[in-house]
Amino acid sequence: MSESNIIQALDAIKASYKTDKGEYGADLFISHHLEELNDADWLLALGNIKPTPQQILNSLILLEPSEDGLMYDFTLPNDVTDYILCVNFGEDGTIEDISMEG
Repeated sequence: MSESNIIQALDAIKASYKTDKGEYGADLFISHHLEELNDADWLLALGNIKPTPQQILNSLILLEPSEDGLMYDFTLPNDVTDYILCVNFGEDGTIEDISMEG
């Protein structure tokens, strides 16, 4: 697991929000959770009941990366969701895809 890949992945997720690249990744993740999670879930995950998209993106936590270090999964804290944002790296170290999976 590379700390620089983790930072690169989180930066790419944040940068993709409200862009064409974020449509099936960060944008979908945020809109889904703003619609589906209740106040208690948000309080548990982020400490407030009306988070902003930026607060949601800043709260993402890393799950176990793949053994080859090419896939990193992020989710919300405290097990409030089964959905993840998956960041896939190519062999050359560039990010190939960011998608929401459930």
